[in-house]
Amino acid sequence: MALLLFPTRSPSARASAHRAMARAALFSNSSTRTRLKRYNHHMQQARRLEGEEVHHG
Repeated sequence: MALLLFPTRSPSARASAHRAMARAALFSNSSTRTRLKRYNHHMQQARRLEGEEVHHG
């Protein structure tokens, strides 16, 4: 079971937050490999949340 830190946030709001974190990851002070890994992780989460919203909303 996933831990929901902000249970009142809608999946689209959470997806938007993950997209923002993905963009921020691209400009962080880390190696290219780390930045790409973080970007891909957050974009994957955003896509998953958007997919859940389509099925439930």
